[in-house]
Amino acid sequence: MFLTRIRLDPLILQPYIFPKMQYQNNISLSRLNTFGIDAAAKHYVELHDEKDLIELVNGEIYQKSKHLILGGGSNILLTDDFDGLVIKNCFKGIKPIKEDNQHVWVQVGAGEMWHCFVLDCIEQNRGGVENLSLIPGTVGAAPMQNIGAYGVEIKDTFESLEAFHLASGTMHTFDNTSCNFGYRESIFKNSAKNQYIITSATFKLTRQDHVLNTSYGAIQDMLANEKITAPSIRDVSNAVIKIRQSKLPDPAKIGNAGSFFKNPTIDKIDYEALQTEFPTMPAYQLPDQQFKIPAGWLIEQCGWKGKTIGEIGVHKDQALVLVNYGKGKGKDIMKLALEIQQSVMGKYGIILSPEVNFVPASV
Repeated sequence: MFLTRIRLDPLILQPYIFPKMQYQNNISLSRLNTFGIDAAAKHYVELHDEKDLIELVNGEIYQKSKHLILGGGSNILLTDDFDGLVIKNCFKGIKPIKEDNQHVWVQVGAGEMWHCFVLDCIEQNRGGVENLSLIPGTVGAAPMQNIGAYGVEIKDTFESLEAFHLASGTMHTFDNTSCNFGYRESIFKNSAKNQYIITSATFKLTRQDHVLNTSYGAIQDMLANEKITAPSIRDVSNAVIKIRQSKLPDPAKIGNAGSFFKNPTIDKIDYEALQTEFPTMPAYQLPDQQFKIPAGWLIEQCGWKGKTIGEIGVHKDQALVLVNYGKGKGKDIMKLALEIQQSVMGKYGIILSPEVNFVPASV
């Protein structure tokens, strides 16, 4: 369960108590989403502290507009202009709040960039998130998505988060259990979607005797190439960074949101039937006789890898990544994603689910 702590009641406060936030109108969001889609927001505002939250929910623009809460913009596809209020989460700060001989608990502002937080952990010799290096987006978005890579998910080190409930004006604390983490899932993508603004997250990290996860072959190969036999958390982080840079395009150079689809999971009976017809199909066995199939492999086998359609396409090195080469439109990328889904379904009978959120269609 989450804990509720009433900090301020917006229903009894007057908006003029705090300095006015700076609203902008009809601005381009092209620099605020990693796809680089040039869509416009009718209204835009940034939040920096809890006083801003109170002013926000008291404000006329918020009360009369639909809203979109924006972090790093690395997991959205803007399919059209947004006829409402875009709220940019800019809560900052990285601070240890307690420690013991083995662990340190670090509270991080939701607006901090995730990779910057990971690099700070490496610099301070705090272990647990090194496998999650170079993942784009903000700290606040990380638990929403339960980000994961190379055998590690955020839930493995996540302790709790603070979130502002927009309807009631109260602060809630969600622990690991109450976040309902799943594969790229959390309560904030389901029953609590669009109801909260996350202000900070706390992680339990190791101070010494770090338990490294180098089970993925790519990490092992990279460490072997570097002739590293006793890796540190920095070594693992550097290996992951090099692997990701070799496989994934830099959003600063080519617009993309990383992995566009989730890796689908099928049961044993379906997997065995598919393996009979497609004996080279790779899979990772999960508990309860489930098998995870690499979505990139499915997409590549359907002939999409490297395909370009005007200003958009599928990346030449990683079929799981849809890209915007310059002036692509969100609607066109959404159409491409649908065509990929249909072709994979037609060939393998497997449904691919987008990892990216469509906006405004999903709001």
